[in-house]
Amino acid sequence: MPQNFVSLDPQQLARFLERRKAHYTFEAEVDLDSFLREILGKAEQFVPSQAGSILLDDPLAKGEEKTQNELIFVAAFGDRASEIVGKTISAKIGIAGHVYDTGEPYRGTGLEEDPYFYKGVDAETRYSTRSILCVPIRIEKSICGALELVNRDGAESYSQKDLELLTIFADYTSMSIRNVLDARRAHEIAKRDDLTGLFNDRFFHLQLSIELMNSERDSRDLVLIFFDLDYFKSVNDTHGHLAGSQVLREVGYVVKKTVTWPNATLSRYGGDEFVAILPGATIEQGAEVAEAIRKVIHETTFLQREYGFNEPPIFLKGVITCSLGVASVKRHISASMSIDQQKNEILRRADTAMYAAKEKGKNQVVLAD
Repeated sequence: MPQNFVSLDPQQLARFLERRKAHYTFEAEVDLDSFLREILGKAEQFVPSQAGSILLDDPLAKGEEKTQNELIFVAAFGDRASEIVGKTISAKIGIAGHVYDTGEPYRGTGLEEDPYFYKGVDAETRYSTRSILCVPIRIEKSICGALELVNRDGAESYSQKDLELLTIFADYTSMSIRNVLDARRAHEIAKRDDLTGLFNDRFFHLQLSIELMNSERDSRDLVLIFFDLDYFKSVNDTHGHLAGSQVLREVGYVVKKTVTWPNATLSRYGGDEFVAILPGATIEQGAEVAEAIRKVIHETTFLQREYGFNEPPIFLKGVITCSLGVASVKRHISASMSIDQQKNEILRRADTAMYAAKEKGKNQVVLAD
């Protein structure tokens, strides 16, 4: 087992295993460090190597054309592991990009003349790569990244047998990821909203209490955003509840994609109402996040695909907007309040600000008084 294993922190890692739109998120409650350490450690046992890495695409940023995506080093071992973790490379270049694009394992020897080998990483990290073994990583049916081993221990280059062994191991890796996802999915059902994939209101209330206690303990701010869809009833009335349900599902997806604040809790509060907890955010930062949500919902074209049997696309753009209210602990909460009082007050403040946004004409952000 490599002792100098390095990975992104668990909160960052979580999003790389989120592979279903509007479904359950892979949370950091599973020890992702240990999970990736096991994968890299077993790969190194199969084919002893001086270094190795796992590269994954970002499911919330990827497009259908693979070569337009980027691959991120999410875990690595070896002399330069800490220097490459977190770095991003285009899927258009390198052996990892080639494997990601084609789905075929690759053995790189004689790298000076290899048409796929990218020298940029070596130049940046002052490392000397002599040989590479690379296999695709699949989650469910999709190729989502690659596993690389670099510089064979005890030999000048990797053999064809090494490639066959690592290819077999790639199947183990995919199965391990599926098993972890299945376990997490079962655990997540209890706290997720079935329709949008966001947290449900029960989990939201629990998490808000926890975050308020953390905020008090660490003397840091916290923002609550409360928002409601404008004109949502007209979608149900005009196109039916099946269309309305699909709009909510798509709203959940675009909100998850848009809100990248660390450790944010995104929840469906009920009906077409949503809430977001932003730990550590100031009221100004919360307003920026709220504006990003407002803008993306206003600019998104909803129902671009069939959303049910014999239900053709409707292409709703500019019809669905949202009104948002923003409140923060330091601006709106008294330190003398209990946690329950703080929770009730910040909810009331954000909710009142949201209704003020509606009264002012909708499709806007209002800060609580």
